[in-house]
Amino acid sequence: MSAARVPAPVSVLLVEDDAVIRRAVQLALERYGYRVAVAADGLGGLEAFRAGAHDLLILDVMLPELDGIGLCRRIREESLVPVLMMSARGDALDVVSGLESGADDYVVKPVDTAVLVARIRTLLRRATFRPAQPAAPADSDVPDGVLVFGDLSVDILGMEVRLAGQPVPLTPTELRLLLEFAAVPGAVLDRRRLLREVWDYGWEGDTRVVDLCVLRLRKKIGSGRIETVRGFGYKLVRD
Repeated sequence: MSAARVPAPVSVLLVEDDAVIRRAVQLALERYGYRVAVAADGLGGLEAFRAGAHDLLILDVMLPELDGIGLCRRIREESLVPVLMMSARGDALDVVSGLESGADDYVVKPVDTAVLVARIRTLLRRATFRPAQPAAPADSDVPDGVLVFGDLSVDILGMEVRLAGQPVPLTPTELRLLLEFAAVPGAVLDRRRLLREVWDYGWEGDTRVVDLCVLRLRKKIGSGRIETVRGFGYKLVRD
């Protein structure tokens, strides 16, 4: 009888310039079974990212050589890997800039290890998310598992989004957000619900995460596809 296959450990790249924080976070994550690679500045982080296959990146906002915002933008040009930003102050500008650059979520330092691990697990679940496959109507020419909204199509089985026939690269978070809207087209979804369903927040979260992810999604699938309902939330426009 062959031995049971042991899953490979999750690889995390941590880019943090403070040596004490870097070592503390590395040791904490390793105790949870993660394999952790580290870099002390933005350029080193970019080199480490390109040198190895990592399942998730943790980037400090304030980094020498290339700051975390610039690093995240460079990474997003090449990859849709989940990115978690760390901010020392929780300053609104840091948070907004990090999320606009393509990060999926953020934490404020000093961060509790249990909170950090919970955020990591959520991002990793999102990256491997596979929704139920809907059936197309019997008289439809649309293949099973494909949702169509005008020139926008979402292939649930293939996890692929196309706009006017061209593939649209979405991060796992952006794809989950789009699927949440697509499940109830025309229905208004409030930010708290989206935080709960897309970001898996079991507590009060920062709704700026939702607003900025919607903004990024609009840029990719068309600004008029997701409509703001002032005072309530957002909805996917029917065609």
